[in-house]
Amino acid sequence: MAANAIDQTRRMLSLVTYLRERPGAYVADVARAFGITEDELISDLDVLPLCGTSFRGGDLLDIDTDGERIWWHNADDVAAPLRLAADEATALLVAARAVTTLPGLRESDRQALLRATAKLETAAGDTAGASSRLSVTFESEGGVFAEVDRAIAERRRLWLRYYSPARDELTEREVDPIRLFAVGHTYMEAWCRLSEDRRTFRLDRVAAIRILDEPSAPPEMELRDLSAGLVQPAADDPEVTVEVAPAGRWVAEYYPHDKAEELPDGGLRITLRTPDPASLRRLALRLGADGRIVAPGELATSARAAAKQALAAYGEEL
Repeated sequence: MAANAIDQTRRMLSLVTYLRERPGAYVADVARAFGITEDELISDLDVLPLCGTSFRGGDLLDIDTDGERIWWHNADDVAAPLRLAADEATALLVAARAVTTLPGLRESDRQALLRATAKLETAAGDTAGASSRLSVTFESEGGVFAEVDRAIAERRRLWLRYYSPARDELTEREVDPIRLFAVGHTYMEAWCRLSEDRRTFRLDRVAAIRILDEPSAPPEMELRDLSAGLVQPAADDPEVTVEVAPAGRWVAEYYPHDKAEELPDGGLRITLRTPDPASLRRLALRLGADGRIVAPGELATSARAAAKQALAAYGEEL
């Protein structure tokens, strides 16, 4: 079971202190000390160099590994007392106060954050007063994230009302959450009790969520490698050909594809694979005059029919 986001953050903060005190530590020893696999540790080490001591970039953590040992090259440089500019202190205080309001946040974490915020307010002086006049309200995705994170931590099942854009419908289902991850958007991977299969849910498409009393018990499964992206078509998936005008060239950047051929007008003929070709009807509607499905023929016909139906609602003809 993958760690929840808050546990991972806590572990990575501890990892910084641990590595500072143990230059050249062995990967196997560190992984054993933190109770994680070596692959999980390497994943954490890939993130740490993106962290630093300033919102403007500042000194990033220069940490790397040769697969056997871990080296932190600028530990002394980033250990100097942190000094925040007024705008940095304001941003940090506003963000900290907002996070304390997240539903589903564990009370111990909330109290720890409140104590840290109080210390920062004291250090910030007059800046703290200015930041108190600002506030941030999380959209629904923030609450969904907190509920999913809590369900993973407590190993409990979730009830969802979820919008499926491919079918343009809301469905209700119970799921056993496996992990949270971000690839452009934030997603939950879970075992869906409705389909009896692994499914991926985009958090901003969750219309309602509730933690259930039933324990979460997803079957044992290997986590997918998402380094190549969320959508990874298989070689035997049906092939679809789409032609787009210059204004529709973004499709080649957004959708994984086998090839993209230049057209005389500056557009593209894009060949891609998908396990659910019908889901591309929405792409055709979104493109409008800037693109069309060429093959397979039945999909092109159904996309044209969907476009006619949509236009009929506005009293227009195709």
